[in-house]
Amino acid sequence: MKDNRKIFAAMAVAAWFAFSSARVGAQAPAAPVAAGLKPEVIRTIESAENHVMALAERFPADKYAWHPEGARSTGEVFMHIASGNYSYANAMGTPRPEGVTSDSLAKITEKAQIIEALKKSFAHLKAAVNNVSDPDKTTKMRGRDWTMREIMLTAAAHDHEHLGQLIAYARENGIVPPWSEEQARPAAPSKPGN
Repeated sequence: MKDNRKIFAAMAVAAWFAFSSARVGAQAPAAPVAAGLKPEVIRTIESAENHVMALAERFPADKYAWHPEGARSTGEVFMHIASGNYSYANAMGTPRPEGVTSDSLAKITEKAQIIEALKKSFAHLKAAVNNVSDPDKTTKMRGRDWTMREIMLTAAAHDHEHLGQLIAYARENGIVPPWSEEQARPAAPSKPGN
């Protein structure tokens, strides 16, 4: 069991590096970043959040109902992410806001409402990560004991997993993810004498 946790943690870290390293080459030197589990998990979640939100904006409203046969629709995937964010936050000890349930989230189908629900869910998840006082504390989830650390990593991995699904949905519908578009732009020609 502990070996599986170590493997999962290594996979989550590898996914974080894969998504964040693509951005590093084009960035100016940044200020030092906070180190430690919670700020690193939050940065991983924010990486997924930025891409998920960009896709939510990029998808036309009429494509929110599109889905491959036998799979969730685009809108349902976005709401599954939101529901997962609230579920993992709850498992970390930060209860869902009143009235927010998996059922209530599943009823949201309009693009603007989905985007708003996603924003709130990511903010709630990041607050939950910040509220964890002991990453080694355990709680029951899905029939077994989980540490807060494992829940944090699983939440980040869940967001990235469904980001990948949404990228596939976008490409299948001829939608270029905004960050891919930015990377494909040719560099501006340099001025003579530079």
